[in-house]
Amino acid sequence: MRRTALTGLALAAVAALAAACGGSGASKETATAGDLAKISGDITVLTNRTDLVNDGTMKKYADEFAKVHPNVQVKFEAITDYEGEVKIRMNTDNYGDVLLIPNAIAKGDYPKFFAPLGPAAELSQKYKFVQAGTVNDQVYGIVSFASANGFVYNKDLWAKAGVTEWPKTPEEFLAALKAVKEKTGATPLYTNYKDGWPLSNWTNALGSVTCDVKAERAMTTEDPWAAGKDLNVIDSLLFNAVREQLTEKDPTTTNWEDSKNFIATGKVGAMWLGSWAIPQMQAAATTAGRSADSIGFMPFPSQPGGSFCSVLNPDYQYAVNSHSRNKAAARAWLDWFVDRSGFSAVNQGVSSVKADPLPSALKPYSDAGVKLIEMETDQRILVDNIDKESEVGIKSPDYRQKLIDVARGAAKGDLNSVLADLSAKWKAGQQSAA
Repeated sequence: MRRTALTGLALAAVAALAAACGGSGASKETATAGDLAKISGDITVLTNRTDLVNDGTMKKYADEFAKVHPNVQVKFEAITDYEGEVKIRMNTDNYGDVLLIPNAIAKGDYPKFFAPLGPAAELSQKYKFVQAGTVNDQVYGIVSFASANGFVYNKDLWAKAGVTEWPKTPEEFLAALKAVKEKTGATPLYTNYKDGWPLSNWTNALGSVTCDVKAERAMTTEDPWAAGKDLNVIDSLLFNAVREQLTEKDPTTTNWEDSKNFIATGKVGAMWLGSWAIPQMQAAATTAGRSADSIGFMPFPSQPGGSFCSVLNPDYQYAVNSHSRNKAAARAWLDWFVDRSGFSAVNQGVSSVKADPLPSALKPYSDAGVKLIEMETDQRILVDNIDKESEVGIKSPDYRQKLIDVARGAAKGDLNSVLADLSAKWKAGQQSAA
């Protein structure tokens, strides 16, 4: 089941949402838990984890929560097309009591839809990644956890191809993919083109290429696709992998659920995902009778300053619906789930709680000296506006699907024309958003 934060929504949908959702009448009451003994009420929690609702896992969390808050009844509503459906529901007041903030919601609009959770200065003493949910020094969302970037890969398959060390450059990575194809017959790199959202995840490599925590801020004034810039390197690597036939033969037939089994059984060499995907791939390997240890995780092939870097990308943020009639109960669930449920560790994510340790899946990163960095997101609202005006859609899979189509010969153009088009659109967006 997909769990990543980036989405396949086109920016046109975002514009439509912004116009349709005014958030008028939303309560500005701060969502505070208050006296724990007095908290009561029924709340609905929206989630994209249909798998965890269907297999009873979320009920187990609710049962544990009930030991602390016996007077709060928690109901889960699992939504397969989370982004699409919740986006539509937010035209009304009915979008649950606790929800994951859809990526289609521009950060500047958070106060329209979500109850404030407290001052940023206060919450940042306890939590990481607070800036992601802060508008005008008020916090509206708490990050569930953050994922490190990397290629989930089949270590046994790569070893069979003779590749035992992580590639340090895009050229070395492409050479490794060629070795996988020539020596094993497997599909070296799987794009998950059809599902779309995994392609959006490539944007999460922003900052990892140059180890620059200011890479997002630079997008407000610079050309993100200029030579040497992160998105140029990222998109060039993907384009060249497709052009050199190192990805699936027909990207229009890919399937996310099937891809787990493909990589677990050695039919696929690697996929660009977050560390959250590691336990899912390991589970697929175990189900297929393979060793969970065959699933590895490697950083983007770039070593600025002699070290690999991986940006910690905050996943979905938990928020309280500003229209909720039981804000205290909703906040109690949010606090408990982030602070005490252990959900981040189970998903091999980096907890938002500063006191929590790193997940075990990132031990290879720490052992290899991979730098885990946090992107400075103080210009996120402006970047969102530029993205909207440019109609590029850096949180949408559309432009990378087009890039892949050009690379495989299904659309006109070449790498230079694709990057030049993106640069021109972004420049126009910068001018419009200024």
